Amino acid sequence: MKTALVLGGTRFFGKRLVELLLEEGMEVTIATRGITSDSFGDRVGRLVVDRENYSSLLKATAGYEWDVIYDNICYSPQDAWNACKVFAGKVKRYINTSSMSVYEQAPYEHTEAELDPHTYPIKMGCRSDFDYGTGKALAEAIFAQHATFPVCSVRFSFVVGKDDYTRRLEFHIDRIMKGTVIGIPSVDAKINFISSDEAATLLCWLKDQSITGPLNACATGEISLAEMITLMEQEVGKTAMIEHHSPESDKSPYGVEQSFFISNSKGNEAGFPFTHLDSWFPDLISDLARTRITL
Repeated sequence: MKTALVLGGTRFFGKRLVELLLEEGMEVTIATRGITSDSFGDRVGRLVVDRENYSSLLKATAGYEWDVIYDNICYSPQDAWNACKVFAGKVKRYINTSSMSVYEQAPYEHTEAELDPHTYPIKMGCRSDFDYGTGKALAEAIFAQHATFPVCSVRFSFVVGKDDYTRRLEFHIDRIMKGTVIGIPSVDAKINFISSDEAATLLCWLKDQSITGPLNACATGEISLAEMITLMEQEVGKTAMIEHHSPESDKSPYGVEQSFFISNSKGNEAGFPFTHLDSWFPDLISDLARTRITL
């Protein structure tokens, strides 16, 4: 039986990933701080670990080996460095959850070649030392330049779903319902998304592939923030109050200054069948709006 360790597998697409691995008959272990409960029962093994503490990680994983490790909670070069040292000789394949935030915002389609982790200058530090995107880019660089095992770093676009604990889409729906301001610097800016189900499916698929290095992950197609708001207005039956300049507390979680989207051509060419955004995003908005209206 093949084995998998999932660092951060108790919620959102990490939770769905664990379910998919179990459905495929894998022996799954989840590693968390032990704070968030899970619904897996005796179907998984568990390790309680402080991900940011080298000694804790080393002690918790001593004596184990895995066919694949999924790292959904690596946010800094120090996290990646610890993983490189602790898991050397213990894993056949490593899949690191990264982000499109490693790219600078610019109004064109970003491809993996734009940021090469093999040549990215390394600067050490922990999570609090960097903004989110820089921390992710530096973690990728550590894995690319120092890991002794094969690593694929998946650069996800905005991940959404009914199980999104951040409630970023609901932020907009609720404000439209209440008639309160939504701060959006550029309503014409285009972004892309990936569903939590598709994110988990991709991660599960990657365990059987030989892809290494960075891999962009998003549904095919982009949507402007104006189009997204229109979908919500249609469901709610009210007009959104949009302001281009607003306090940070009113700003949309997707309030980019300009279009910011990535290409999924590398994954497509490797054989992963990304969905088209139009095939599910309007339905998701509809489902979320109906839920909020009935609360």
